[in-house]
Amino acid sequence: MQLAKQTLSVTSPFALDNEDLYQRWRDKKSFAYPNRISELFVEVKNPKQFSKGEYAAILALTQKTNMAIYIGNTGNNPSVEIPIAIANQFGLKQINKNWLADDTGLTSLKVANDDIRKKYIPYTNKLIHWHTDGYYNTPDQQIHALNLHVVQQAASGGENQLMDHEIAYLLLREKNPDYIRALMANDVMTIPAGTNADGSARPDRSGPVFSIGSRGNLHMRYTARTKNIRWSSTPLVKEALEFLQQILNRQHSSYVFKGLLEPGMGLISNNVLHDRAAFTEDAQHQRHYYRARYFDRLANTDFKG
Repeated sequence: MQLAKQTLSVTSPFALDNEDLYQRWRDKKSFAYPNRISELFVEVKNPKQFSKGEYAAILALTQKTNMAIYIGNTGNNPSVEIPIAIANQFGLKQINKNWLADDTGLTSLKVANDDIRKKYIPYTNKLIHWHTDGYYNTPDQQIHALNLHVVQQAASGGENQLMDHEIAYLLLREKNPDYIRALMANDVMTIPAGTNADGSARPDRSGPVFSIGSRGNLHMRYTARTKNIRWSSTPLVKEALEFLQQILNRQHSSYVFKGLLEPGMGLISNNVLHDRAAFTEDAQHQRHYYRARYFDRLANTDFKG
């Protein structure tokens, strides 16, 4: 196993040799941490232009939990200008334009029955296991912000679960700091060589689960999928992953937020852990979300010592 070697331009509580800084961060992080999804909600009058108070409330939540959920009044309005304007307000410019996205870089998530999209789970009504977005991307194209905007919900199902990746780190480190050391190895998680969705060849893509950015921020690269994924076979990695699964699947965890987003609502996040339940549709309720992935983080949410 190859341990990650990182030279940080700033100190970070996520580096294992900064125990005092970690403890101060841990205590601050844990204090008054939300324990229900409703505490992440911010009602907004015009999502394309937040008021100062609305912006401040959303920013405070993202600084605390790496996510916030706005409740807008746009309902089923399918305008792409809504999620783009929201991203602009949080300084997100470097959108990941995948080949199935539209000209703006947004991905329109709908059930697909008659084109290439139907081969990929996000375009089906099947459940999607816990993950962070872009875990299969190259190291220099990691996704640091993920936003979702709801145009239409399904007839039933489709709930999301959300968990702050910093909390996952905290719980793992509290259990055993060596879990973090193992999950920071450069070859701990590999997406095997294959073919990209656009038909191009893809080599093995290996990397850590946890890494630390040049500004001291924590990034997580993870999927609970069991196919087309290769994990390091060391006993410590296996133990760490089993504990992470316990964290994510724990019943009634105050750190896991579960809910169903309604039309006009949306998630603003620094690519937190999330999943999606299976769902069913009818003629009036065909699920439609806009997804936007960014190579940059939400502005003003960098770690501050």
